[in-house]
Amino acid sequence: MNPASSTVDASAVLAAARRLRREANAAEAGVLVQAVEWCRIHRVEEPDLAATWLDSRGYDTGIPIAGPGAPLVSEFAVAEFAAALGISAASGRNLVGQALELRHRLPKTWARVQDGSLASWRARRIAEQTITISLEAAAWVDAQVAPFAHTTGPAQVQRTVESAIARFMPDHAAEQRDRAAEQRYFTIDADQVSFAGTARVHGELDLVDALDLEDAVRAGAAQLVQLGCPDPLDVRRAAAVGMLARGEQALAFEGDETPMSRVRSREIVLYVHLSEDTLRSGAADAPVWLEDAGGRLLTAGQIAEWCGRPDTNTVTVKPVIDLHQTRAVDGYQVPEPIAEHVRLRDRTCIFPWCNRPARSCDLDHIDPYVNMADGGAPGQTSTENLAPQCRLHHRMKTHAAWTYTTVEPGVFLWHSPHGHTWLRDASGTTDLTRLPVDPPGDPPERRTS
Repeated sequence: MNPASSTVDASAVLAAARRLRREANAAEAGVLVQAVEWCRIHRVEEPDLAATWLDSRGYDTGIPIAGPGAPLVSEFAVAEFAAALGISAASGRNLVGQALELRHRLPKTWARVQDGSLASWRARRIAEQTITISLEAAAWVDAQVAPFAHTTGPAQVQRTVESAIARFMPDHAAEQRDRAAEQRYFTIDADQVSFAGTARVHGELDLVDALDLEDAVRAGAAQLVQLGCPDPLDVRRAAAVGMLARGEQALAFEGDETPMSRVRSREIVLYVHLSEDTLRSGAADAPVWLEDAGGRLLTAGQIAEWCGRPDTNTVTVKPVIDLHQTRAVDGYQVPEPIAEHVRLRDRTCIFPWCNRPARSCDLDHIDPYVNMADGGAPGQTSTENLAPQCRLHHRMKTHAAWTYTTVEPGVFLWHSPHGHTWLRDASGTTDLTRLPVDPPGDPPERRTS
């Protein structure tokens, strides 16, 4: 290959990539503009109608998605905007809230995004940290950060926000210090399990507690070496945490008669979904779906290993439900067998792009229930007329102009108030809306077929 030709080709590739990145940045800035315009059209005055942040369990915090000084916008409108973009309602709240924050509270940073000198993702990262502070404090942060936002990292932005809180919100700063203990948490992401059967753990502890935990984990990892464990340090530390959780001691301490002197037995309740092929093959690497692992795929061998451990003394296997069988009752209330059938069939909220687990959702009557005393038909509460919906999307279906129909059990066709259409089934969401959707009033030469 000619070196000169290779250099030219490489330069052309880099030039094309840089051009595409500029175009992508411009497109993302345009999406923020449209988000702000959508909010202008759907502005509300009543806080009860406004989009607010939800906590990790889906409960309303009552905190608007943008800070003081930004307009309130309809909760349902934000969800519809998210659906039109093919993102979840939570991602939509993030995008729209940050767009409002930039446009109304961080105008200098917003201007840089719109003139192309600042990538929108950098601006959104700044907006994420200013949403909870006062308008005056946000304006100060904007003035400090905007000129250098293209080089500013998250830590520097956080320090600037903390300085603004101390300067403009002293009472809030004092409250933050008083509530420092409430910021502690410890989370085990059991709904985010890997194919190998592992889960992430993270938290924020008091320093003393953290140091004690570190000492215990370090000691457990060292004891495993003395027992002949060949695993790397990080693997042994992870195993030591499990030993602590079960009250195990890898080696006898002074006064103990035997190793593993304090052991808490494990009980395993299996709600495993596996195909007939998996049952017949008996292969250890055959995939299974474990519901308590957030619907993630594991292997039959991993499940067998958990059940066969010496510290497991009880294994409970839930009965199999035939998801092809229709179940129905005449009353409005949903009996548990029918509810379980629907949750297992659909697994999540069946609104487009939503992935909230079905066990935390309402069960919606697809065709509204009519009391039999008022002429309603028998068997309306059935597996074919129920679907799980999270609280937000259930309210949108009930109180807004969203509609959906059942193509077949587990397959749903959704229609938005503005004419968008999605197909939702076990594989996810398919956007059936014809693209591009031109804004009303565009000149004919801009329209595409």
